[in-house]
Amino acid sequence: MYRAIAANKRKTVVIIVLFVIFIGLIALVFDYAYGSGLTITIGTLIGATIYVLIQYFSAGSQALAMAGARQIQKADNPRLYRIVENLAITEGMPMPKVYIVDDPAPNAFATGRDPQHASVAATTGLLEIMTDRELNGVMAHEIGHVKNYDIRVSTIVFGLVVFVGFLTDILLRMAFFGGSRNNGGNPIVLVLGLAAMIIAPLTAAAIQAAVSRQREYLADATGALATRDPEALASALQKLGDYARPMKRQNSTMAHLWISDPMKPGVIDRMFASHPPIPDRVKRLIENSTRF
Repeated sequence: MYRAIAANKRKTVVIIVLFVIFIGLIALVFDYAYGSGLTITIGTLIGATIYVLIQYFSAGSQALAMAGARQIQKADNPRLYRIVENLAITEGMPMPKVYIVDDPAPNAFATGRDPQHASVAATTGLLEIMTDRELNGVMAHEIGHVKNYDIRVSTIVFGLVVFVGFLTDILLRMAFFGGSRNNGGNPIVLVLGLAAMIIAPLTAAAIQAAVSRQREYLADATGALATRDPEALASALQKLGDYARPMKRQNSTMAHLWISDPMKPGVIDRMFASHPPIPDRVKRLIENSTRF
């Protein structure tokens, strides 16, 4: 199981590297079309780095605000707080901030840039349907995201995805209004701009989804290792599937943070789904239960 976790970490690093290369290639195509050397490429990579750094420090609070989460202390909800506290002690990690989201849809997420600046949140719907054992499994999954630095990876990928949107918009405007005396209004440049506008966001979404799916499997495994109770998490995931409903406050940019897809069914097809199918996750946990 530890080999599987290490393999998932390597795969995610490779995907992020490919993501950066993909952004660079988009800019390089336009450098070629405009005959501008590497000006656009260098500027794009610098801009992407700056944007991701900004997101690195602010994305956690943004996600909590978008979800409508409110911070609690032990007296506000002793059950949830103590479960998170015990898991943090077990894993030898700093105590994350604990939040509750007033929403009947059962769900949970973790955010922040590292274990020292982490937060975990659960919806009121999750607290209502889960037994203590199942809730422990769900929060162990979220603590797993913190322990594995998934929250950092998700933040970086989120920043890159949003930057692709900015980049394609800028390049499309350049294509239509011209970026040089020789290429302004050039039909080839216009075609490149339109192609980038269509293909780049789709590819970025697919990469984001691939990273998220790998991280969900990894957090499932990490949570099961922490509790030595994979059946509890499997049972919780099954309930999440059975009681699934759209969140009241939906936002596709943070959909990958939740333990269960918060969007309406059918909005995103399997290729762009931010989460692996729940039956697949349950199957993996049960099949590997003797290895934890």
